[in-house]
Amino acid sequence: MYMITRRLCLLAVSLTFAGFVASPSLAQKLSLGQVSGYLNSFTSAEGQFTQINADGTISTGTIFIKRPGRIRFEYNPPEESLVVAGGGQVAIFDPRSNGGPDRYPLSQTPLSIILERNINFLRTDMVAGHTSDGTTTTVTAQDPDHPEYGSIQMIYTSSPVELRQWIITDDTGQQTKVILGNLTKDGRVPNILFNIQREMRNWGE
Repeated sequence: MYMITRRLCLLAVSLTFAGFVASPSLAQKLSLGQVSGYLNSFTSAEGQFTQINADGTISTGTIFIKRPGRIRFEYNPPEESLVVAGGGQVAIFDPRSNGGPDRYPLSQTPLSIILERNINFLRTDMVAGHTSDGTTTTVTAQDPDHPEYGSIQMIYTSSPVELRQWIITDDTGQQTKVILGNLTKDGRVPNILFNIQREMRNWGE
């Protein structure tokens, strides 16, 4: 679980660095309905990300999202790792590993919350925090049936509404930050990008 948290946290850093611009006036706190509506307004997206790991190291790469249940992180050199979620599983491919990819059920990761078909932060006990600092709105969410799986803290700007960063806290307390660049939404994102079996063949697993 540490490795998956490490990968997913890097995603949050890219969102933060690329999107935050200081505003001369206070921004309105987004409602949970607005945040849910924003995420439900698109089903696919791609863009650049920067990831900050729990140990302070930084990675960059390209992210592809296709809801429900699919996401792909392609890491730039020198890391050249790959994280793919599809078919209810998350697979982490590491070129330094002599074995196959590490695999986990997507449902046991906080990232599954924003990959649902219909996202609704008004569900009972899903939101553990909802605050504003006058510039951004932060929503912390967890699986209400399994809070032990960890949480995802999402940071949004309001004009326009955009997800800029997320921080994933896993079941051990380790945190990974992902900062997103500008996302291209509802473009052509092929389903094959999320085929774990195909990637295993490509990696010779």
